[in-house]
Amino acid sequence: MSDAKTAEARPAPRRRGAARARILDAAARRFYADGVAATGIDTITAEAGVAKMSLYNNFESKADLVRAYLQARHEEWLDLYRRRLADAQGPHEAVLAVFDAYADHARLAYEHGFRGCGLLNAAAELPSGHEGRTVVRRHKEEVEEILAGHLRELLPGREETIRATAEHLAFLLEGAIVRAGLEGDGARVEHARDLAARLLDAL
Repeated sequence: MSDAKTAEARPAPRRRGAARARILDAAARRFYADGVAATGIDTITAEAGVAKMSLYNNFESKADLVRAYLQARHEEWLDLYRRRLADAQGPHEAVLAVFDAYADHARLAYEHGFRGCGLLNAAAELPSGHEGRTVVRRHKEEVEEILAGHLRELLPGREETIRATAEHLAFLLEGAIVRAGLEGDGARVEHARDLAARLLDAL
């Protein structure tokens, strides 16, 4: 086959990238609204408006798509956090920016309402050893490390207190997001932010 014919047979990078984005967006909506296990490949391709072959041209398997979805949600939260951090004045507000980013995530438009942390929801469905659970664990570890980093600016030289407080805040945040998911709104996360502010004031 000539180089020209080979080039014609190969999918255009822009078209392939657009198809991948549509598939990932559709998967994100369905996985969050209906759950990972309940959402089949046919449902995703129908919502994305692509052929099943297009999905497998972009993702090796459903497990690969789940991993990509979880990574995308992680990046989505990081973007919200960075926006909040840009307006923070000092380490005290930087810590609270983490809580604000979780509240912002809860305020996003969801098809069937807010159901809590999409990462934790997915992890609860995945078997032990699944790569997706590793993605979720790393996200939660990164959030705690972000908190610790801001606390180091606030409490220089007090590493034991920093680690303990970062863990405390992470537990407060995760507990709040679980309750918020059960109740269908972000009020618990906003309350957790107030509790975190009081904790910081007492340090």
